Amino acid sequence: MEAYTGFAEVYDTFMDNIDYKQWTNYLIALLREYGIMDGLILDLGCGTGNVTEYLAKAGYDMIGLDMSEDMLNIAIKKREKSGHDILYLCQEMQEFELYGTVRAVISICDCINYVTERQDIVKTFQLVNNYLDPQGLFIFDMNTSYKYKKLLADNTFAETREDSCFIWENYYDEEERINEYALTLFIEDKETRTYVRFEEEHYQKAYEIQEMIQMIKESGLEFLAVYDAFTREAPKEDSERVYFIARERGKAV
Repeated sequence: MEAYTGFAEVYDTFMDNIDYKQWTNYLIALLREYGIMDGLILDLGCGTGNVTEYLAKAGYDMIGLDMSEDMLNIAIKKREKSGHDILYLCQEMQEFELYGTVRAVISICDCINYVTERQDIVKTFQLVNNYLDPQGLFIFDMNTSYKYKKLLADNTFAETREDSCFIWENYYDEEERINEYALTLFIEDKETRTYVRFEEEHYQKAYEIQEMIQMIKESGLEFLAVYDAFTREAPKEDSERVYFIARERGKAV
């Protein structure tokens, strides 16, 4: 099943532990460090548009791109409410196309981990390099191996809300470095007052930091920095999430 079909309806409900404003402020600080105060930015894997909206509010011209039509439909409803001029595109990351170049590309909430084949990571990064302005910036985050091995591992998580609940059964294959989680969701049908069951399977891959740096360089981008999330410090052994910063350094002939 396509990821985030049933879950799209309650994604924001179950992700309300994430401080998207704080995450966006961190992104904005990084962008401004490299002189990007305004201009066009692509949010690659934008989901329901939370970060996209915050960046638009901060004065950036935004494009949001995601493979899930269901997630984008929710993002579009947010756009209608906010009135921000955001272009949304339903495309896959490793095959995306834009109408021109952008000053920066951002991709957070571990979207890159969903790309489970090395060649697809490189292909995605090559496209990013291709669609960046000269010296344009690419900022993305990644869940670490530590998080998959020690925190998610072979655990089961569950949560109940007023009109929905989910069961998340996690399994991490250390040899293949693939994290699989099976989601079972029960979402209330407002008209019938009954609960509809949805089942989804999601897959992410754990990449080592040096491996990711190598793929950045292989794609043609210039690697600039990697930080423990929301800091300017080097990643630690127990870092759960890290941020990479790369820059456009010329197009392939």
